[in-house]
Amino acid sequence: KEVFEIDHGKAWRAVLTSITAMSACLYLIHISPWYLLPFAWALAGTAFTGFFVIGHDAGHRSFHKNNLVEDIVGTLMFAPLIYPFEPWRIKHNHHHAHTNKLEEDTAWVPIEEEKMKDWSPLASALFKFFLGTPMKLFASVGHWLIWHFDLSKYTEKQRPRVLVSLAAVFAFMGTVLPALVINAGWWGLVKYWLMPWFGYHFWMSTFTVIHHTAPHIPFKPAKEWNAAKAQLSGTVHCDFPAWVEFLTHDISVHVPHHVSSKIPWYNLRKAHASLKENWGEYMCECTFNWRMLKSIFTELHVYDEKTNGYKPFDWKKEEALFSTQRAVLPNSM
Repeated sequence: KEVFEIDHGKAWRAVLTSITAMSACLYLIHISPWYLLPFAWALAGTAFTGFFVIGHDAGHRSFHKNNLVEDIVGTLMFAPLIYPFEPWRIKHNHHHAHTNKLEEDTAWVPIEEEKMKDWSPLASALFKFFLGTPMKLFASVGHWLIWHFDLSKYTEKQRPRVLVSLAAVFAFMGTVLPALVINAGWWGLVKYWLMPWFGYHFWMSTFTVIHHTAPHIPFKPAKEWNAAKAQLSGTVHCDFPAWVEFLTHDISVHVPHHVSSKIPWYNLRKAHASLKENWGEYMCECTFNWRMLKSIFTELHVYDEKTNGYKPFDWKKEEALFSTQRAVLPNSM
């Protein structure tokens, strides 16, 4: 029961931590010579991800006991990421309700052969490039653009709240970003916002693809799908470096979050320990490593009806894009 308890002090301290960390990262970017900028950007992108995690808790109603406060916090924390809070909340809740369900899930569903038949040569090349190479670790940019700005994807009842979120995002785009250009030039926009934003999307893609992609995790059609199995056994717990987990508020402790999205981030480790003690044999755990990513890039693409799992894009005949990666990408790093 205690893992569901909301602690306002811990919630607001997380907000302070993320704002302080991001401010420090922006200062680091400001003083860094050109050859240290990639390090500063990587750190800033990780800190930026903390903004998302706070909004993520607000969207799941696990940040504060007042829903209006959660809507305000979620909207404000998402705005610098150009992420509309309400559209994300709606689609993300759909993901939780249909995790690993073929056709219904909205996160990293394997591609079906029937859909591939409709691809043009250009579409095929683009899908393979963005979903079958290390570019997959930035593919959340496409997901963000496709799912969260199209009003036709939302009901009439949902649209007023969606429009408020879009207005907040466009307000940030129309005030803060132009001010950055005026004061620091176009390079300032790239240096202080765009590169950290890409860093955020690296973690957004990396966390979510690892959480929901593994050779042994099945995606099943609705008639065969079981909610409990999908949430407990179909979600991967992955250990990342401690500094990443600190700045991203333990979002990587993901299994208890899927068992119940009402658990605040600061209670996820305690909930994970309890689940592991009682249901550990059904849980999936790993440590962040290159071999796992290489498998995701080169092997886990297309839905395999025989196993409910995956087969590579080139299952019929090996293609150079994938054979080269299999030969060149290291198995460990």
